[in-house]
Amino acid sequence: MTRIVRVGVTFPPALLKDFDEIICKMGYENRSKAVQDAVRMFVSERKWLQEKKGVQAGILMMLYDHEVRGLESILTHIQHHYTHIVCSTMHVHLSERECLEAIAVKGDAAEIRKLSDELSAKRGVKILKTMLVSV
Repeated sequence: MTRIVRVGVTFPPALLKDFDEIICKMGYENRSKAVQDAVRMFVSERKWLQEKKGVQAGILMMLYDHEVRGLESILTHIQHHYTHIVCSTMHVHLSERECLEAIAVKGDAAEIRKLSDELSAKRGVKILKTMLVSV
């Protein structure tokens, strides 16, 4: 028998509203099942990224809130530590608060993974999607 563990999660109100609207349209009966599915997708994607080896090329797509104090400087500083794998960066202003950055990378999968992990863990980074192909 599988044991269930209860956890508490906090959400910004707008994100929770969007989440509730989407899961309602999808037919979910409760948030728990939807959150479990979202976590499964996250774990699956990260496991896949952990398994990549050798030289890879791809894009790190990052959505972040540029109103978070010092975030842009931190993100730039992190990228400067990975100049050996960062090929190019495109910055797009989406709204008053949100920016989209596409970071083209090429290099060892482990280094790309470290860069992706460092960027995604920063407060204010809303989404970081990693798309890689073997070279």
